[in-house]
Parts: sequence; structure tokens; C-alpha cells
Amino acid sequence: MSEKDHDRELGMGREITRRDFLNGVSIAVGASLVADSTWLQAFGVPQSPFAPEQDPGYYPPAKTGMRGTHDGAWEVAHELRDGNDKDWAAPVDDGESYDLVVVGGGISGLAAAYFYRKFAGQQSKILILDNHDDFGGHAKRNEFQAGKRLLLGYGGTQSIEAPGNYSKVSIGLLQEMGIDPQRFYKYYDQKLFDSMHLTEAVFFDKETFGTDRLVPQKGLHYFGIDFTLENASQLPIAEAARKDLVRLQQASVDYMPHLTPAQKKTKLIKTSYKDFLLQYVKVHPDVVKVFQSSTHDIYAIGIDAVSANDCAEEGFPGFKGMRLPKSHEENPEKDEPYIFHFPDGNASIARLLVRSLTPDALPGHTMEDIVTARANYARLDDAASPIRIRLNSTAVKVKHIGDPASAKEVEITYVRGGQARRVRAANCILACYNMVIPYLCPEMSDKQKEALAYCVKMPLVYTNVQISNWKAFQKLGISAMYAPGSYFSNVTLDFPVSMGDYHFPSSPDESCLLHLLRVPCKPGANCKDQYRAGRWQLVSTKFETFERNVRDQLGRMLSAGGFDPARDIEAITVNRWPHGYAYEYNELFEPLDRPAPDRPCVIGRQPFGRIKIANSDADGHAYTNTAIDQGYRAVREIVAKDS
Repeated sequence: MSEKDHDRELGMGREITRRDFLNGVSIAVGASLVADSTWLQAFGVPQSPFAPEQDPGYYPPAKTGMRGTHDGAWEVAHELRDGNDKDWAAPVDDGESYDLVVVGGGISGLAAAYFYRKFAGQQSKILILDNHDDFGGHAKRNEFQAGKRLLLGYGGTQSIEAPGNYSKVSIGLLQEMGIDPQRFYKYYDQKLFDSMHLTEAVFFDKETFGTDRLVPQKGLHYFGIDFTLENASQLPIAEAARKDLVRLQQASVDYMPHLTPAQKKTKLIKTSYKDFLLQYVKVHPDVVKVFQSSTHDIYAIGIDAVSANDCAEEGFPGFKGMRLPKSHEENPEKDEPYIFHFPDGNASIARLLVRSLTPDALPGHTMEDIVTARANYARLDDAASPIRIRLNSTAVKVKHIGDPASAKEVEITYVRGGQARRVRAANCILACYNMVIPYLCPEMSDKQKEALAYCVKMPLVYTNVQISNWKAFQKLGISAMYAPGSYFSNVTLDFPVSMGDYHFPSSPDESCLLHLLRVPCKPGANCKDQYRAGRWQLVSTKFETFERNVRDQLGRMLSAGGFDPARDIEAITVNRWPHGYAYEYNELFEPLDRPAPDRPCVIGRQPFGRIKIANSDADGHAYTNTAIDQGYRAVREIVAKDS
């Protein structure tokens, strides 16, 4: 079969997958519709012909195609990085002055604005700038329509993980937003998939394992690997590897008998799980191929760049007889179920923050009604509101007016619609990526800029696929698939959450969403180099490539259940994150026992005059509570300086 015929068989070219106005075309169209500057002035919008948010049809959550860091959101920042910023040397002055300007409209930036208003008063003038066409940062909302029915997916930050471990500040913010995590015990149907006898499966692809084969695993959820002698015989790997796989899971062996428990832990920290399997457990190389991608959803990298110690703490097999010391760090995730999930992930947290900051933009009052509330983007940047959120605006320079030690104001230059503009503020919080801050603030010391640049964010892709029904999953008896050699390593049915007016499509006859994970790493290098390579891969990968892989992989995985990708795929949204989640220090490659004050994130987040830093990068943990806590810390630094 020719490639063209294969594409036709997969359903490539179906117009429905390209409803999104790809590559930012919708922004250009929106701008042309609202070019009347008199009308814009009535809304308090800076005098620029570029104001797409005022277009009545402007609604980013409903776009499909390429989302996440979409085209139009990153080009200006890359120009800044490459030194091509001469066109922005003479910005237009908006004539606006604020108490606080926040650069970055993710959860950390929105939380910082919320906390600042609490400390400084309800009439505080705050401007939030964000380079994307939507607020929320990685907390991205994806909407789909199945007839008149709304389907919601998460395009980034997934869940409120282990709320019992949240700080007083972060859990307090959720409570003030009206979020009660205990309600998810009612909203998340933990018995649905079990009641339908659905479990996990591993998909072995022909490119990696010689044949396409789907092998169910009894009673597993969330990508565990547990093969018995019975189902291991179905695996398309060497016979010796099948025996080693069962031995790895069942045997209780001390593979480092001459070391003390503390010495074992140190050794395992500096040994990758791949090397542990090969050098200590001495498994067949095919076993490594089975496990290679099993850490993608946790660490955004394969087992060649994750320590054996981390894998031991996550419950991976091979450590039953090792007698390892217990970790000093508590792991509350083991004690709380993974159910604290809005249908759009933590985008609902961002939306609740926006509702609090700009009430006219989001109707409603509860954590339930936020799920189906439709945001009015035209009200985000309203001159009548003390707090304004300005999207499609990339900051390019943040500079004190005068000596940073004594300056009373900060000048912020941003680019919107190709034009450089300027505002002033008494304070500025940079809630953007750490790595861009040295370019925004060249006045900073080399030591601080070096520390900020140390963070190399984890690239990843969250893809939501709307399918006409999920009968194939029911027929095959599966709810999730792990695919160690495939383009997408994880494929799952959406979380079964119903709340307020939103109802999960619990019948297999109904249209629903699939969530696909891709981590663009290639084994063999240290984690940072793999992250850098993956980032460039994502920037250069077209939507068509993602679509073809979605259709091909789902077709091969689910064909035995009657799934036809040309017939059953209704829409695809690819959330591409070249700069994904915060870099979490990887002790396999990092110094051991580095004192907290010497951590690059701590050095990098130090106050710089009237400029403060808040984001999850600032603590080196890719969690929503971290983002909230760092927003609070930055505001406290402002309050301390002003007092």
C-alpha cells in the first residue's frame, strides 16, 4: 500500500481535525474584525489594531489542532533570545501605571495577583501579561462538542495531587476559591471501569518488538507492569526475557549483599534503573525495552536517565530483597487516591482565580459551576476593572527606572500584534519561565542569571482525541494502554468525573475523549541534553505528523475491538509543550546532598530590586501547590520591602 493510500485509510485529510484555525490564523482574523480604534477605546484597550479578544468568536478552549505552546506564542521570545530585538527599542507608551505587573498568566502568576490584592487592598491596580492566547499556563482547557454535549479534556496540569500535603497557603487558596477536595470522592467514579471489567494492557509495536500485539494485564490501573508466567508467554520478546521479567517481579533477592542499607541507597541514586536491571539483576535486554518508557508519565524521560532509587520509591520491581532504608521524605501520594481531578484538570483552578480577579469574565460562584462556565474574554482587559489580564502579549524587557537599589518604578516592555508597547508599575513579578528571565533583565548579576538558566524544562505532549464511541475499549476489556516502543507511550480513557452540569460519557456508546502522552526523549544522553533535543523536536514537528501517528497508533492498538481511525476519530487537540514542566533535580546527574541555599532555583529566585520571581521553576517541583506557594513568597517579598 502506498503512503497516500495508507493516509486515506487512516482518515488523514478529514476537515474536522482542523477546526482550530491552525498556526494562529484565527488571531489575525480576529484582529482584522476589530480594527476600529474608537470601538477598542470604549473597552479600555490600548490603542493598537490588534485586539483579537474583542472578537465575539474568540474562544481559545474550543480550538483543536496545535495547542499548548501554539504558534504565535513563542516567536517573539525566540527573537529576544537571538538578539533580534531592535524593532522594540522605541516602544509605544500605553500611558498606564500599575501597583503590580505580573508577567505570566499561569497558576503562579494568577495566584500572585490574588495574594497581592489581599495584602494591598481591593483597589490595587494589577496588570497580568501572557504570551498565549489563553490564560492558565500549563493548566490548559480543551473543549470538544459531541452534538449538543460538551466534552472537556486537560491539556496540561492534570490533577490536585495529594492535597493532604499542600501547605497552609496553597490549601488555603483552594478553600478560598471554593474548592473542597473531599467532594471529588463523590464526583470521581472510582468503580466505573472495574464494574465493566476493564484493566490495563501493554501494546507491543512491530517496529520495536517485531509484531503488533496487545497484552492485557489483570487488575492494573495507571501503567503498572505485572506479568505472570501465564500472560508473559504472550509477550513478543525472547524466552529468556520472559523468564527474567517474571523473576524480576517475584524474586526476593539482595543484588548488593555486601553494602549497608545506606550504601545501597547511595549506589542506587547514582545508578540508572536501566543499568540496575542489566548490571545487577542481569536481565535480558528485551526486559529493558519493556520498561524503557514506563517512567515517561512521572519523570518525562526513560529509565536510562532515572535513578534506580527513584524507581524503587515508585514501587518498580526488583527491590523486594534489597532491605533499603525508608525515604526521609514522606510520599502522601501513596495514601491518597488519584481522584482530585476537574474534567479540565487544573484549568478549573486557573479559571476560579480569574473569576475572583475579574468577576465579569466568568459567571458563577462554585467549584461545580466553573466546570461549564463560558469565559468572556472581552472582559479580561477592561479599563474599568482594577485587575486586567492582557493575552497575546509577550514581555521583552523589564527594567528599573533608575538604580535597582533605590528605584520606585519598573518599566515593562511587551510585544502585542507585532508592536512594542510599554507600561510602568511600582512592582513586577516574573511568573514566567526561569530561562527567559536573564533575557528580560540583563541588569541582573551573572550569578543570578546563570542560576536561572540552569533550569531546562521537561518537554512533553498531551494529546486529546475525541472518538465517536468507546466500544472498542469495552470489547477488548481495557481502559488504558502502555506502549513502550510507540510514538505515544500512554493511552487512556478520560478520567470518569461528573460534577455540576457536566457528565462523563459513562456508556461505551457515547462519544468520549482519549488522553495520549508523548515524551520526545531519546535514550543515551543525560536528562538535560535529552530535554533540549526533545524541545527542538517538538518545535519542528507539524500537526500533520502528530495526527498521522495518532491515527496509525490507535488503529493498530484497537483494531481487534472494531476501531476504525478514519471513521471513529472526530477531533484531535495536540498540546505541545517544548518548555514543559519545571526541571526537578535529578540526583543521577546532580550533586548529592546539595544544601538548600546552594540550589540554583533558590539562587535564581532572589529578589532583584522591585522585581520578584514566582513560578514552579523557582522551587524545582512541577506541581500546582508549588506554583501557588512561590506566588505567595514573591508577594511577601514585595510586602516586606514596602514595609
